[in-house]
Amino acid sequence: MTDTITDPVQRIAAEARNWRRDIHQHPELLFDLPRTAALVAAKLGEFGVDEIATGIAKSGVVATIRGKLGDGKTIALRCDMDALPMGEQTNLAYASKTPDMMHACGHDGHTAILLGAAKYLAATRDFAGTVVLVFQPAEEGGGGGRVMIEEGVLERFGIDEVYGMHNQPGLDIGSFSIRSGPLMAGGDRFIVTVNGRGGHAASPNLAHDPVLAAAHLIVAAQSIASRFVDPLDSVVVSITYVSAGNDKALNVIPGSVQIGGTIRTMQPDTRRAVEVRFRDIVATTAKLFECEAELDWRPGYPVTVNDPAKTLAAISAAVDVVGVERVDDAAPQTMGSEDFSYMLEKRPGAIIWLGNGDSADLHNAAYDFNDDAIVYGMHYWIALTAQQLGSGKNHRQPE
Repeated sequence: MTDTITDPVQRIAAEARNWRRDIHQHPELLFDLPRTAALVAAKLGEFGVDEIATGIAKSGVVATIRGKLGDGKTIALRCDMDALPMGEQTNLAYASKTPDMMHACGHDGHTAILLGAAKYLAATRDFAGTVVLVFQPAEEGGGGGRVMIEEGVLERFGIDEVYGMHNQPGLDIGSFSIRSGPLMAGGDRFIVTVNGRGGHAASPNLAHDPVLAAAHLIVAAQSIASRFVDPLDSVVVSITYVSAGNDKALNVIPGSVQIGGTIRTMQPDTRRAVEVRFRDIVATTAKLFECEAELDWRPGYPVTVNDPAKTLAAISAAVDVVGVERVDDAAPQTMGSEDFSYMLEKRPGAIIWLGNGDSADLHNAAYDFNDDAIVYGMHYWIALTAQQLGSGKNHRQPE
């Protein structure tokens, strides 16, 4: 830890650990975050921020802190607040008290970090312009970021730049990782219903077998990644669901089959091209076997693309916190998805990985956010604010 991490930040980080553990014990899902949102709003009120807006995207909270060095641009610091619908298996003293819900992705830590940074920034205000703190619901599949944008959060608060942070298991505590351009994949989902004509299994010639059509469709879909896309362009097609007939009528060719899955892409243009190709495969393969196919295409989160200039800004702030040797500027791309991508489509910005140490993986029942990462995450937000909005003296202690 470098000496730029001041004592006030350390003291607030100790408080933030308690907030984090409280949130961890009371996980909430998607847009339904009444307790979490109330805690966030109450803390922000105690800190003396300039404005608190609640109820955005149902349970989102947005606060503003104006600097004392005059006018300037407006940057947004965003965190996610929601948990996952899964049981916890950590045996921690502060484990989830709600059955089949847990913070298995570290959003409790993200929320505590941004609250801690808010307390420090509200006390110092040693910058020009405005910091907007965005506490977002429904990152885990609900597209809360998209809903906040649709409700006008970017325009309402005059946001010029957006920044995000997510913890990363396996990355050392006190380390950061980031890359310019595409960092996380776009993720789309689908359900295909293949309709044929059922019949007796002994007379398949009298039926139009949707099982055979679906089997060929599953194989053909894999040709998208292997034969349609540049081998250096990452695409994953995964069939995760198949349903047809039943085990009590094994001599019956069913009339329809359902298959479902997900397609992950790393380039926005590839994402659009892959969807077109998949639609063609679905329609033509079904027709080849005298069946018809209905496609329920469910667009997911876009590709998460870091702006090059703002990535450099994020790297500079991280280096200020932990030193150049602990900041990886060529983070590996991941086929996971993140709905901060919606904000990055609308405003220049970047999302950075924060080391969570040797913990269980994200979305694992044994996962827990590492409290030792809080001070580094807080100080990153503080350093980024000082850098992007200007500061008479970086990391100045509260008066």
